[in-house]
Amino acid sequence: MEREARQHLRGVMEEVSRWRRLAVRIVEQREPVETAAEDAAGRLLGRVTSLGTGSSTAWRVLQLTPSDTELVTSLARRRALPELSTPVQQGIDQLTGDADRALTAVRALFGARRLFSGKSRKNEAEQAAAYLASLHEQVASTRLVTDLESLAARDGSAIPSVGLPDILDDSVGFGHRLGARAELVERRELDAARTALAAMERALQRENEFRTAVSAAGDAVRQAEVRKLLADMPVERLKDATNGQLRINALIDAGIGNVQQVLDRRARIRSLPGVGETTGTRMVGAARTIWQTTLDEMPVRIDIKNRSQATTKLLTALRAWDAARSIRNATADLAAADAVRPLLQSLDPQASHVVLVPQARTVAELRAALAAVERRGALLNGGADVADGDPWEDFSTRPADYYAMLAELGFLADDAEKSQGDLPAEIVAAVRELKLDTSHLKASLRGYQSFGARFAIVQRKVIIGDEMGLGKTVESLAVLAHLHAKGSSHFLVVCPAAVVTNWVREVGTKSDLLAYRLHGPGRDDALRSWIRNGGVAVTTYDTLGWLEGRIPERAAPACLVFDEAHYIKNPDARRTRRSTALIDASERAVLLTGTPLENRIEEFRNLVGYLRPDLSVSASELAPRQFRKQVAPAYLRRNQEDVLTELPERVEVDEWMPMSSIDEQHYRAAVIEGNFAAMRQAALLAGVKSEKMQRLIDIVQEAEDNKRKVLVFSYFRNVLDEVASVLPGKVFGPLTGSVSAAKRQCMVDEFSQAPHGAVLVAQIVAGGVGLNIQAASVVVICEPQLKPTTEWQAIGRSHRMGQLESVQVHRLLSEEGVDQRIIEILARKNQLFAEFARVSETADSAPEAFDITDAELAREIVAAERERLLTGS
Repeated sequence: MEREARQHLRGVMEEVSRWRRLAVRIVEQREPVETAAEDAAGRLLGRVTSLGTGSSTAWRVLQLTPSDTELVTSLARRRALPELSTPVQQGIDQLTGDADRALTAVRALFGARRLFSGKSRKNEAEQAAAYLASLHEQVASTRLVTDLESLAARDGSAIPSVGLPDILDDSVGFGHRLGARAELVERRELDAARTALAAMERALQRENEFRTAVSAAGDAVRQAEVRKLLADMPVERLKDATNGQLRINALIDAGIGNVQQVLDRRARIRSLPGVGETTGTRMVGAARTIWQTTLDEMPVRIDIKNRSQATTKLLTALRAWDAARSIRNATADLAAADAVRPLLQSLDPQASHVVLVPQARTVAELRAALAAVERRGALLNGGADVADGDPWEDFSTRPADYYAMLAELGFLADDAEKSQGDLPAEIVAAVRELKLDTSHLKASLRGYQSFGARFAIVQRKVIIGDEMGLGKTVESLAVLAHLHAKGSSHFLVVCPAAVVTNWVREVGTKSDLLAYRLHGPGRDDALRSWIRNGGVAVTTYDTLGWLEGRIPERAAPACLVFDEAHYIKNPDARRTRRSTALIDASERAVLLTGTPLENRIEEFRNLVGYLRPDLSVSASELAPRQFRKQVAPAYLRRNQEDVLTELPERVEVDEWMPMSSIDEQHYRAAVIEGNFAAMRQAALLAGVKSEKMQRLIDIVQEAEDNKRKVLVFSYFRNVLDEVASVLPGKVFGPLTGSVSAAKRQCMVDEFSQAPHGAVLVAQIVAGGVGLNIQAASVVVICEPQLKPTTEWQAIGRSHRMGQLESVQVHRLLSEEGVDQRIIEILARKNQLFAEFARVSETADSAPEAFDITDAELAREIVAAERERLLTGS
């Protein structure tokens, strides 16, 4: 090779050598980063474990501790390395491979090696020279050198540490190794559930302990009540208790005036003058007998106005027991606990994050389970750790649940026979044998409510006619929950539009069943969801026409519930025909109505006939007792005084008052026109000049002074508007039939939260149906109604299970005019209902079945009033 050629080759070699050094530097920079990342990935993947139950894997799990930050950073550093294009990678491979070997071989053409190298070596050197020249020319024509210089100049050590929360981020590049659905869960999410899980397990273990504490606290409250009662019981009762055998003058002379003092001073009784050992022993024995008898029959009452230490302790114990025992019936929460328990139990104490890779279950399902466990745990800790929170507030929020627990423990005097109504012995036996499955029910049941639910299940198609306020809704929900536990999926509730919202709420708060509103906007989507998922569909009597033909066979309701079932008492009405078609096609149906008989016995017979056409029931020819026997297989009714021993008293006052002069003018004009409706309203349309209005203002003012709230009912919108404009203070309403169901419930909620003295003004046919308004304890009815059941329903909105105050009912009545005559008609209808539908009462003979319609009543009264006013007779 000529000198000039060698000189050119030397220049090529220098440039290729420089390029090679760049390539080597790049390799030396990248290789340890990639090695460390691969090692980190292997170590992390090697710690992935499978979790689940039995042979099923729910998730693959990777637990991360703070020490894993270095591994994640290693992965991130590799991810941060610039990506090598194919030409660059090929260039690096050439420069560190073939080019490196060529640079070594080509040296045989230079210096002393040129003289001493053999022919083959020189040939190899010449080939290497040709290769280097070709490589130099190829590289010089591309961006390879620029790219190599840029890569070699990069400082890899400048990449900062990467935190564990970023492990699934693209900047780390590890997520794809686990799967696209992998998710990161922080330790704090799991710790809350871990604490809750411990609370659930502790509650299951401590339920008996809490129950014992309730029993002890209940006995203490009952004994305190007995002590107060005996302190008010004159000592003369000892004489009565022994049929006059004891002489008590010595006790009176010693200043012992009541039975409790005899017990308190029993050690000194025998030493009183004129008593002696034998007589003293008998006196103390008689007092002890009275004490024991009183204790045995003394129900536990909770007085919110007398928050004694003993009662507070009882409520605290009840809250703890309720939380503990509720876990056994909370099947969904227990299932959630089972789902998360393996993960929570396997947690490394040092783990700060967990990567979950879904297998049989999604991470969303895990989070839902964690939330369910956490909610249940918070409830359990709130019940078990009594230092926090006021048990009186919880009691005020749900008194019916507390009384149900007291009844379960025997602290309320439920009468078993009265709770069963007037049922044949064989039906009672069948109901007693049925075990009610309440695993999907969140509410506590009173004994009579459990019996009612079991009666409906055993008899399949029934009327639950319990008096207003006894919990017919929860009885029917207990039926649906039991059937759901036995495999049924779809249920249908039909009710007035006013109570759709209340039913949806009750299903959600008192059971695990899903509720769907098949009424109003969105009903089509709700229907599809109900058909697909099952649960309780809630619709209205007026929507039944829309629903016809839309329910496929697979979603046929396993049980129907008709609330306010007296809406279908007329067999010729369209809604009745649609309802009875559903009843005929269904295996089970529950009709709920506290007023199965409003005007005529025929109405009651119709309701029974819809369910049990096989029962031969006469509407008027049989005596009341025989009539009740015939309907008993399909009808169960209990009255408040029979089963709610804790219900505060109800005081009803008929407020008779004269008409003012302007009232009389309005009334006379209405009579002349023959306008019956105007006659009924006349005494309330003169504002403050009306005697009834003046009395209403006084009642509201007195209620505010006594820290009460007031419900004012009238049939007439004109009267309601007048009342709302005249009454002082905060007035809600009028709540009328034109107010939407959702807005009605909202109005009731706002009224319930308002301060004392608030007034809710409601149309009696709207506010008197379906709403629970225990916040009010004063009820005013502005004019007598044409049906006694209308008044009963309205009063029952307030005087019902959960009411903590005594309820005052004021009827505003005019001494002259239509009110007196309506009251006479009401008395006859009251008697009719009592003898045929109020099963706890009996009658000696069949009464006359008054079949008087509202129109006939109006004609009768208008004619009589015309005669009285216009002829003076």
